[in-house]
Amino acid sequence: MNQAFSFLLQHGYWVVFAFVMAEQMGLPVPSTPVLLAMGALAGTGKLSFLTGVAIAVVASLLSDSVWYWIGKRRGYSVLNLLCRIALEPDSCVRRTEEVFDRFGARALLLAKFIPGLSTVAPPMAGLVGMPVLTFALADSAGSALWVTAFASAGWIFRRELVRVAEFALGMGSWLAVVLAGLLALYLLFKIWERQRFLRRLRIARISPEDLVRKLQAGEQVMIVDLRHPRDVESQGSKLPGALHMAPTELDARHQEIPRDRDIILYCS
Repeated sequence: MNQAFSFLLQHGYWVVFAFVMAEQMGLPVPSTPVLLAMGALAGTGKLSFLTGVAIAVVASLLSDSVWYWIGKRRGYSVLNLLCRIALEPDSCVRRTEEVFDRFGARALLLAKFIPGLSTVAPPMAGLVGMPVLTFALADSAGSALWVTAFASAGWIFRRELVRVAEFALGMGSWLAVVLAGLLALYLLFKIWERQRFLRRLRIARISPEDLVRKLQAGEQVMIVDLRHPRDVESQGSKLPGALHMAPTELDARHQEIPRDRDIILYCS
């Protein structure tokens, strides 16, 4: 039995609870390997599958409930904080808003499987005013689906997982070096990709002061306000004379935008 399985077996369900809760709180602690190991151990009769799944679901629901209430109390400030921490924050809030607009409470059923949405979805549910009971039921169902899927995978492929673990242990410290190198390359690529995006954005960007000067000078400009309606409501500010529409409406309403002047897009 490899060290990871032995550690999980020795400390039992507390490891499952701690790892799942930590990851759902937003800490960089991957719980998927623990869920796979739990399923594998359950397949060998070392742990109870149903008990492990129940404990993991409770841990997920507890952490998600904390984010739900924070989102309900603090609104967009907590979403902006979470998305600022993310490697791809530029469309984080917008993407979450669109998912909730389209699917409502059903978004919580698959949120755990979508990178970036798992942590942001609970505070968004609180922000949009989702009823507590609806949130609890949908989030519990989504957590159960997520936990059961990975634990079942561990159960089904338990023999293969043991072989992989034994091979990994055979590599010794080289495994840590390879994994650290791959993680570093991925992080560097995402940082480079984000910096390239920001450089392109700065080239085509106009400051609020420059826009005010244009308007005061009588220049003809067209302002298209692409903020989400909830952004407008929460910020309580509207740009005078701006045409408001959602980004998804651009294709259908592009004819409303005149082509004989500078067009300025305003978004969150």
